[in-house]
Amino acid sequence: MSMKYNRIPVTLKVNRQTKNADIRTADTLLDVLRENFGLTGSKPGCLNGDCGSCTVLIDGCPMKSCIMLGLEAAGREIVTVEGLRGSPVQRAFIENNAFQCGYCTPGFIMNIEGLIRKHPDADDAVIEEWLQSNICRCTSYQEIKAAVYAVLGKETREDHK
Repeated sequence: MSMKYNRIPVTLKVNRQTKNADIRTADTLLDVLRENFGLTGSKPGCLNGDCGSCTVLIDGCPMKSCIMLGLEAAGREIVTVEGLRGSPVQRAFIENNAFQCGYCTPGFIMNIEGLIRKHPDADDAVIEEWLQSNICRCTSYQEIKAAVYAVLGKETREDHK
């Protein structure tokens, strides 16, 4: 006997576009973005909110989409890494070689986009605090920090040596 899951219609505003899908009430926003809308920039990593590779912006604030239900996002403004194509943060990551394998990069980019929107004058302490919500297993955080400083128009401590 196979189980049939009831699906309900949901309308989401993603990257300035209205998108409709029939989803299960248990579907995470990450699942909806990837499976229903083909937006695969947000990555499944830990699936429990620790690593940050699934980070998107919800009403301008970084949110880990693996721990948010798709239904919770209805009526909110969702931005994925695909919605930031060519942004200053993406350019800063490229120019500062702030990635290796790239799996975590979309989550970092989304988190830093949220940081510069909320704290355009962020100091070292704020930057450190915001970077703690994402994990990279391949590269040093030095390049990532350099990208953050570049997009904020600040010099890094290393620039003073």
